[in-house]
Amino acid sequence: MAQPRLFSATIEGLSSLAMTLLESLHPSRDDDVDQYRQPPHNVEAEQALLGAILVNNEALYRVSDFLTPEHFFDPVHQKIYEICDKIIKAGKIATPITIKTFFEDDVAVGDLTLPQYLARLAAEATTIINAGDFGQTIYDLALRRRLILIGEDLVNDAYDSAVDEPPRTQIEKAEQSLYELAETGKYGGGFDIFADAMTQAIDVANRAYMRSGHLSGLSTGLRELDHMLGGLHPSDLVILAGRPAMGKSALATNVAFNIAKNYHPKVKPDGTTEAEDGGIVAFFSLEMSADQMATRIVSEQTGISSDRIRKGSITEDEFAELVRVAQIIQNIPLFIDQTGGISVAQLAARARRLKRQRGLDLLVVDYLQLLTGTSRRSSENRVQEITEITTGLKALAKELSVPILALSQLSRQVESREDKRPQLADLRESGSIEQDADVVMFVFREEYYAEKRKPKEGTEEFLQWQAEMEDISGMAELIIGKQRHGPTGVVQLQFDKSVTRFSDLARDDHLPDAYA
Repeated sequence: MAQPRLFSATIEGLSSLAMTLLESLHPSRDDDVDQYRQPPHNVEAEQALLGAILVNNEALYRVSDFLTPEHFFDPVHQKIYEICDKIIKAGKIATPITIKTFFEDDVAVGDLTLPQYLARLAAEATTIINAGDFGQTIYDLALRRRLILIGEDLVNDAYDSAVDEPPRTQIEKAEQSLYELAETGKYGGGFDIFADAMTQAIDVANRAYMRSGHLSGLSTGLRELDHMLGGLHPSDLVILAGRPAMGKSALATNVAFNIAKNYHPKVKPDGTTEAEDGGIVAFFSLEMSADQMATRIVSEQTGISSDRIRKGSITEDEFAELVRVAQIIQNIPLFIDQTGGISVAQLAARARRLKRQRGLDLLVVDYLQLLTGTSRRSSENRVQEITEITTGLKALAKELSVPILALSQLSRQVESREDKRPQLADLRESGSIEQDADVVMFVFREEYYAEKRKPKEGTEEFLQWQAEMEDISGMAELIIGKQRHGPTGVVQLQFDKSVTRFSDLARDDHLPDAYA
């Protein structure tokens, strides 16, 4: 009989041990209450601010530019602040007596009735000197609670995502939420006094004076184009359009490289960095690979034909020059994304990430017809999708406060005209592109079309054609068809197609006087 008793004792011991383990893994309900982690908040700061407002209504104006009722943690405090805000901005006085009539009679805060609670807030209020600090504390804690909600949404979406929703979409949505949270609700806002506005205007003028070319925008590296545009300005959507083989990608690459090459950072008093000259460039190359783009840039900088570089038909000295130039320019702040077929939302998410991590001064898209919109827009028609893309690019330019240079194809109707120079109506799906763009430019090379008209050698027409080719060889026109803040016109450029380089045209009236 000893064995059963031993077995029974063993069972009792195991049961006791199991209960101990369960209690350690699952604390009692009282322990749950003690260990429950509440969202970050500061009720005392909320009470102090509300008390200061009730005692001196001027305290509201120290926080009302950035603080809203939703930033308060306690629902009763939200209501008190909302009512105070409405009463004071209506020109009336907010006191415990005047605002209690806006609450129901049965509202209570703990053991106190609402009138008693309002009276205590006013009685224990400090001066309004610290009102701004209290408001910032409340706001910062509200941001932390918002971060928690974003994290919870991210976790819930990851657990319960739809079958057809790719994980990258969830990442982009989370990045957008975080970026919006980081960029919105900055302290301040509202009206600026004229002296502050004048200070900002002088700062803009000073930056223009300090930059090469004395431009308020980013210098493209092309003198006459900078003169027409004043540089590339933040928040502008610049469209560069043309028919195939006109050199759109080459011109965009030249501009991007010139800006990145001239980048000179300056540390501001707050420790952040801004571009004193040039800028950090993001280049979304949806058609051309990163190595092809790098080959073009090296070809342009060395003067060695990109065709010869690709074929390997270069001398040892030329190869040494390629290596030397590559070592010099490899560290310029030019970032290339060669992913094809991305959506405008994906592009925006990657641009936000780059600006947050490295900085961003110019964004180039080659080219916008290769972007995609949402699946809903795509299922409607292409015009609606292009409208979504151009609207998204313009909104992104304003959000990031950087210029966006987007390349665009032209419709084939250009080829059917005698004069092949592009017009605004030639833009494919032109309505939204023309409407959303701040600047629309067209690349045109008469030489390209003249080469196709080559007549039979030895004829009179051939001699006329040969004379025409001598006049237009290496010439390009950059037609500014629309500029929201400046003139339109034509900029004459030099184009060396062997190295895909656009440059300023050397005019006779700009050359120095010849020696006699």
